Formats: sequence, structure tokens, C-alpha cells
Amino acid sequence: MQPHPNVRAVQEALDGTGARDGSGTPSAVRLLPDAVHTAAAAAEALGVEVGQIANSLVFEADGVPLLVLTSGAHRVDTAGLAASIGVTRLRRATPEFVREHTGQVIGGVAPVGHPRPLRTLVDTALGTYDEIWAAGGVPRAVFPTTYPELLRVTGGTPAEVA
Repeated sequence: MQPHPNVRAVQEALDGTGARDGSGTPSAVRLLPDAVHTAAAAAEALGVEVGQIANSLVFEADGVPLLVLTSGAHRVDTAGLAASIGVTRLRRATPEFVREHTGQVIGGVAPVGHPRPLRTLVDTALGTYDEIWAAGGVPRAVFPTTYPELLRVTGGTPAEVA
């Protein structure tokens, strides 16, 4: 069975950057038996702490897409984040906006594999874990990585987002 095109795009992006997991082996997208639409569900399915899940949240920042990779243990402080990055309006993106800018659906948005690079902020709280897990392009796909690797492969900026 061929993988979903989004999963293939994420794996190609990981391969293209030489992404590694916590053990130093190449990051590989894995398909879970069921879709995991929340950090808690993903953590349960993987047997890890909810804080190890890197939620991919897309915001509309003054009309421009902003990808925030936040620990599953956090909620984004939109007012504080807007002030820290100098935007006047920061709001959760609509499903249509998310699909337009990532090519993926909410619940499966990966940090990579988008049609065009997105400005990305990466929650510093993820740096407390040796290995973290991110979505792989569809709601039942995930991949392991590390905080330094996530910063590197996304070109992201470390940020306190909660």
C-alpha cells in the first residue's frame, strides 16, 4: 500500500535534511493503528509523556501563516506570543487556511513537508525531553525527533509560547 501523499512529503523532507531521532537513527514516519487528534491521545498511543508531543498549531499572524510547535503539555498564550513577535493580530487559523498553507489537515499537520516554508516557532519546553514526537502529515502518522533536530529541520526559532 502506498503511503498518503502527505506522509510521503513529510518523509522526503525528513530524509532531505538528514533528520534524526533521539537514538541518532534517521527519523521515520510511523503509522499508528488509529488517528490521534490530540496530544493526550498521541502520548497514550506512543506510551510517552504528553509534554513530549510537539503539537503543530497554525496561526494567522497579521494575515501571514505562523507555525507554532508547542509541547502537548502547554496552551499557547496568544496575547503574549503576539506581543513577543510584534504582530497586532494572532489567531488560530481556519481549517481552510491551514490546508492552503500546509497542504495538511488539522490534527495531522507536520512540522515539515509543506508546499512552502513557514515561519516556525518551537516551544523551548520541548527541549527538556531527549526525544519528542511530531505529526507526520495525517492524523495517524507521527515521527520521532529531538528538540535540536526540530529546530534544524524546520529552520525554527526557539520561543516561550505558553
